[in-house]
Order: sequence, then C-alpha cells, then structure tokens
Amino acid sequence: MPQIRVTEGSITTRVMANLQRNVARSGKLQEQLSSGKLISRPSDSPSGTLSSMQLRGEARVNEQYSRNADDGLGWLGTVDNILTTSLTQLNRVRELGIQSQNGAASQESREALAVEVENIRDGLIGVANTTYLGRPVFGGTTTLPAAYDSTGVYLGDTGDVMRTIGNGSQVRVGEVGPNVFGTGPDQLFTVLSDIATSLRANNTPALQASMDKLNASGDLIKSTLADVGARYNRVSQAKDTAQRRVDALKNQVSDIEDVDLPKTIMEMQLQQTAYQSALAATAKVIQPSLLDYLR
Repeated sequence: MPQIRVTEGSITTRVMANLQRNVARSGKLQEQLSSGKLISRPSDSPSGTLSSMQLRGEARVNEQYSRNADDGLGWLGTVDNILTTSLTQLNRVRELGIQSQNGAASQESREALAVEVENIRDGLIGVANTTYLGRPVFGGTTTLPAAYDSTGVYLGDTGDVMRTIGNGSQVRVGEVGPNVFGTGPDQLFTVLSDIATSLRANNTPALQASMDKLNASGDLIKSTLADVGARYNRVSQAKDTAQRRVDALKNQVSDIEDVDLPKTIMEMQLQQTAYQSALAATAKVIQPSLLDYLR
C-alpha cells in the first residue's frame, strides 16, 4: 500500500483552517450574545425566518383587532352613558307629570313644570348630539358634526358604524338616532314638546296620552341600552382574545429568534476553551522551523 506523504505545508494549512473555523464559531456566538438573537439575517435560518415573518404578520393583524376593539369600546361606552343619562331625565319628566295632576296646581306652577320639561328636551337634544372622536354617535355614518338640529330634526343617515374585532367578526358600535329616540309623533323630542304644551293647557287627557308615549320611548331606550351592553361585552371579550393571541405569538417569535442566554454563554466558554487548546496543540505540531533543519 503506497504511503501518503504529509508535508509541513499541508499540516499548517489544515491547522490554520481548523483554527479559522473555531474563530468563526466564536464570532457567531459573540454576535448572538451581543444581539440576543439567534437570527440576525435570513441566511442564519431560512425556515426560522419564514416562520418568524408569518408569526409577526399574524401578530400585527391581532394587534389591529385589539385597536379596533378599543375604538369600539369607546363608541359603545359613550352610547351607554348617553342612554343612561336619558333614562334619568325621562324619570324626571314622569315626576313632573305626576305633580301636574295635583288638582291644586296653579297656572304658574304648571308653567314652571312646562319650562322644566322644555329644558330637559333641549338638554336631551344636546346629549343626542354627543360625539366620539368628532363624530356623532347617534348620526349613523354621517360626517356632519351633529345628529339633530336644535328643533329635534334628524340630520344623520341610516348607515351602521362597524368595527372588525376578529377574523370575519364585525360589531356595530354606533347607533342611528331614530332607532333610539323614535320617529314622527312618537319621537321623544316631539313627545316632550307635547307634554309641555299639555301642561300649559292643563289638558289632562292629552297629557296622559303623551305620558304613555313617553313610557314607550323609555322602553325603547332601555331595549337599546341592553343591546349596547351585550355588544360592549362582546367587544371586550374580543379585545381580550386578540391580546392573548398577540402575547402567544410574540412568545413563539421569541422562541424562534431569541437566544437561550445560559446555554449560549456555556457554549461560548466551551468554544474559548477549545480554541485555547487548539492553539496550544498547534504550537506543538508546527514547532519545527528552517533553523531546526539547518542545525
């Protein structure tokens, strides 16, 4: 069997190549420790990079769902407050109606009651024009600054303000004024005007008819309030779901990209020890020089 001659040059080349690989490995570990990332460029892990990009994309989508839910909660919370305030005012009107039925009530007292009812009406029109981020919450999708004019005429449209809070999941966050405050002669603002007129005229039958309509308006507002509460809970749950999903996705990205610090530090120490050992071994292997051959 022929013998293979190994020269000093080939030994030196091989040893230097091994040392270079060792240095490169140490450099890679140092980069991971300084950046805290296993993947600094796509070439570090093509499959890991693809998975990370997909997870980040899904996280951004769920973050948008969470932001949409926050906006929806703002709308619904505003509507809830308005409806609750409106019911309180309607209860006050009922009290005034009962007071007017006192046979000893004078014209002056009935006038005072009518004025208070009119003030409540004007206040409710102002409340119905409440805006959220510059848009009237009872105006549908209108771009106008108010849902009603000063006389109680509806200025908005019948469009629904929707928010996407999940994959294929939308919820209505605004309200259309006529669906809440009624229309025509049964509209709340018209009913309040009729009550004030009946109080001044001491027209008990007309007052009773208007009070019945007021009760119907109150029932409509209560029904809307219950629906708003249900939608608020749904949006709140969707926000929590989206946020939990974002947290889970970020943890998955971290598992792919982030270094295991204790493990990497240990590998770095082992690599440094191996490098020092390699240097010591190399020094012994390639000790002979030209002077050794000239002796």
